[in-house]
Amino acid sequence: MPFTTESARNIFPETLAADVVPATIARFNKLGGGDKLALIWFAYLEMGKTLSIATPDPVNMQFASSTLSQIKLMSFSEQTQLMHDLANRTDRPICRLYATWSVNIKLGFWYQLGKWMEEGLVTPIPQGYQLSANASAVLQAIRVVVDPGQQITILRNAVVDMGFDPAQLGSYSSVAEPLVPPEDIAERTLITAIPGVENPVIVEYMDNLNANDFDTLLHLFALDGALQPPFQRPIVGQDALLRFFREDCQNLKLLPERGITEPDEDGYTRIKVTGKVQTPWFGKDVGMNVAWRFLLNPENKIFFVAIDLLASAKELRNLAP
Repeated sequence: MPFTTESARNIFPETLAADVVPATIARFNKLGGGDKLALIWFAYLEMGKTLSIATPDPVNMQFASSTLSQIKLMSFSEQTQLMHDLANRTDRPICRLYATWSVNIKLGFWYQLGKWMEEGLVTPIPQGYQLSANASAVLQAIRVVVDPGQQITILRNAVVDMGFDPAQLGSYSSVAEPLVPPEDIAERTLITAIPGVENPVIVEYMDNLNANDFDTLLHLFALDGALQPPFQRPIVGQDALLRFFREDCQNLKLLPERGITEPDEDGYTRIKVTGKVQTPWFGKDVGMNVAWRFLLNPENKIFFVAIDLLASAKELRNLAP
């Protein structure tokens, strides 16, 4: 029986995704606005001791610069209220604007606010602030239970979901940083082989993503192909896929390590690859342990691929070379 997007999500069901990540995010979302802001601040301070956060590209930050300038001119009480409104998804113009920004712009916005808090230009978390018991438990999970790759996913999702509910915006235009041109073919560092995987489509997928060559990457997908990011619903169709690649996947570094290939019924092929992904925000400091679960159709096009944030580094070694 031919696959559907929904049935394709079940390939390689033994894959152990890091369920602690959505569980921690769900606990974070139940906190009050003050606890959310304080927890993010404390968590970033903790991460700053061991990880180097890259300075945002000034070109990307131009989209948030006007809003940041407004905040810098506010009184401390006004700044505090605004950050609480962002955390509580209150309906006000700045929160609506924030909701239109891409992930990287939101991350850059909070990076700059954090710097200004350290410099005393933006209201800091009150000295001696005591987290609630629930917030302390979430912070402890971020400190102890999850690995660095999972930490940055939790904190990323925490700030991305702030602002305002995009579903309530009606018609709006999303704001994303400029598109990085694809690397020239001659300058690309190509993946020569993935042990356990011989199908060239998989290597081409990795190489094109690493080179920001999203138009070529899209040609590897079936017209009704889909991609499922970690802990999200599948993104289906060529237009939606291209928008996702451009807004969420620029300057990623995919480092596949090993894989396994299994023929399936009706001419489909299942391929699972494990490895690491480095993000432009942390570079080589953090490699997130991931699995890519591919389903290729009989025409050797990608019908479905799920990217899973793995529960542990041990999962990387669970595939036969």
